[in-house]
Amino acid sequence: MPMTIRPMLPADLDAVLRVQAACYPPAMQEPAAVVKARLIAAAATCLAACDADGVCGYLFAYPSRLGRVTDLGATFEVAQDADTLYLHDLAVDPRGLGQGLARALVEHLLDLGCGLGLSNAALVSVQDSTRFWNGFGFAPRATSDAGLLTYPAGAVYMARPLE
Repeated sequence: MPMTIRPMLPADLDAVLRVQAACYPPAMQEPAAVVKARLIAAAATCLAACDADGVCGYLFAYPSRLGRVTDLGATFEVAQDADTLYLHDLAVDPRGLGQGLARALVEHLLDLGCGLGLSNAALVSVQDSTRFWNGFGFAPRATSDAGLLTYPAGAVYMARPLE
C-alpha cells in the first residue's frame, strides 16, 4: 500500500490522536490541546504519514537547544537560538507497521533539520526504543534537564550530529 509523507495539518489532529492512543499507554498520551499547540508552534517540523485510509503515522519535532528536554505533556518552546532538532514524538499505527514507515519519517525529518541549518538532533527514547534510534546514529547523552524526569522509568536522552 503506497504511503506519503507530508507536513501535518490542523485537520489531522483527530487522526493523530487515534494513532497516539494505539501506540502509547494512557499515562503517556498527551491531550489534544497540547498536540494542537505543538503543531501551531512548529508546523514546519511536524510530519504526517498517510496511506489510502488517512494518517497512519506522525513525527513531531521542533528547533531547540542541545541538552534541553520537553516535559511529557508540555507544549513546544521553539528556541530562537536553536542548534538542535528535537524529535519529541514518533508513532506509527499498527496498520502501518513493518513497512519502513517509522524509518521514512525519521529520515525525512533529519534531512529537513539539515536544511534548517541545525547542527544536532536529539530525543528522549521511550518504550525500549534505544536500539531503533541507534540505527540512526543517536547515542545516549547526559543531560541535567529535569524534563527527563517527566518520562517513564527507562527513558534515555539521546543525540547525534546532523550532517
